[in-house]
Amino acid sequence: MGLMDGKVAIVFGVANKNSIAWGITRRFHEEGATIGLSYAGEALKKRVLPLAEEIGCDFVEECDVTDDEALDRTFERIRERFGRIDTLVHSIAFANREDLGGRFVNISREGFKTALDISAYSLIAMARRAEPLMTEGGSMLSLTYYAAEKVMPKYHVMAIAKAALETITRYLANDLGPKGIRVNAISAGPIKTLAAAGVPGFRLMLKYSEQVSPLRRLVTTEDVGNTALYLASDLGSAVTGEIIHVDAGYNILGLTLTPDELAELD
Repeated sequence: MGLMDGKVAIVFGVANKNSIAWGITRRFHEEGATIGLSYAGEALKKRVLPLAEEIGCDFVEECDVTDDEALDRTFERIRERFGRIDTLVHSIAFANREDLGGRFVNISREGFKTALDISAYSLIAMARRAEPLMTEGGSMLSLTYYAAEKVMPKYHVMAIAKAALETITRYLANDLGPKGIRVNAISAGPIKTLAAAGVPGFRLMLKYSEQVSPLRRLVTTEDVGNTALYLASDLGSAVTGEIIHVDAGYNILGLTLTPDELAELD
């Protein structure tokens, strides 16, 4: 018996084998979930289809989350194929590269709209369409990052989007809770993914996180997948509206010092 036996999980945002969404998908599959996948853009199709075949998933849909008609079509196909949803995973984020580097004050109006629409509002749009399909309650999950809480170099417009996503999580949890639908977000530490490659200085963030995090290691997509499994399964049946950190403890630190710097204090 798996923790997800009999459950239908729809995962938006698988990009390749290194993506956090794929780490979550694999854990759900290992625990018996029936999986449906959605990806963004034709360019990702050749990467996602082999992954779907790997787990025997025959429902793979392209969906532009900025297009309401595309969302309507995708969720109608989900209804026709599965009848219901137990788990919805939102692993979607995008910002124009020029709105990540440079000075924060130079974030463009259009760049702001783009990042907030794709990375944050899309969760509301998806939740509205998923709600009628969660006939027996369910779990919605999204992915955020510590930059929503504290300033991180060069994260800029995406930090705003993640802060919005976390607030949306709490409001959706309150709105959907009476129907037995739980809404949570996982704040993952830095992981080498396709999306992370667009953040200036990301390699330095990886190096520094590994050196100063209390566990002295980086987190993996498997780590995030394990927490997602807890939140999506009956183990997390009383948990909603939470932002759960999976970052080797980085978020508890006030002053961050490397081991060499700490030694200088002795």
